[in-house]
Amino acid sequence: MTKLTGPSRPAASGKATSQVIFLHGYGADGEDLVGLAGPLAPHLPDTRFFAPNAPERCLNNPMGYQWFPIPWLDGSDPAAAAVAAGRAFAALDAWLDSVTSEEIGPGRTALFGFSQGTMMALQVGLRRRVALAGIVGFSGRLLRPEKLAAEIVTKPPVLLVHGDEDPMVPVASLAEASEALRAAGVETATHVSRGVGHGIAPDGLGLAVGLLRRVLGAEG
Repeated sequence: MTKLTGPSRPAASGKATSQVIFLHGYGADGEDLVGLAGPLAPHLPDTRFFAPNAPERCLNNPMGYQWFPIPWLDGSDPAAAAVAAGRAFAALDAWLDSVTSEEIGPGRTALFGFSQGTMMALQVGLRRRVALAGIVGFSGRLLRPEKLAAEIVTKPPVLLVHGDEDPMVPVASLAEASEALRAAGVETATHVSRGVGHGIAPDGLGLAVGLLRRVLGAEG
């Protein structure tokens, strides 16, 4: 099983009682998102942050990583890409087991994905044996929405955010994902960031803070 590694940030308070796992996009790495720990930490002082690198070097950007190939971007074989995706799902699932414990269990763990990382968060997070605290996804989509109802195991609350000028992942993916999630009984909130492309804007990040504070028990 592939072992995931990447940057992390400790809880600002010095004692972690919850954790947020950042899942980066195609061609990036953990450093791409771990910097978000800075603006999040004041709102989540007892939360530690992890940002694992995906398991493979990216075909289109060897300096970065990919969770799995994307045939229409990198010309990879679709069958091989599907096999690689399966490996990535299993690797992330096993890694999540390794970073949860009695002290900080699944119910105190949230996933925060961007682009391909959102695809990973939704695919793996909704099929965990024990429910995670929540899932935040920016600029991504739900893989195989038609299979979700039959495969879903747990139903943590989900927030999906998308820019209406995203040139990489169409904003229509937001509605497709939310429809399938709600049909499967998942508490789902959505937000469209106006004038935003493939990225994370302050309005969406503010909503993410709200969800994370609620599900990780940081409100008050």
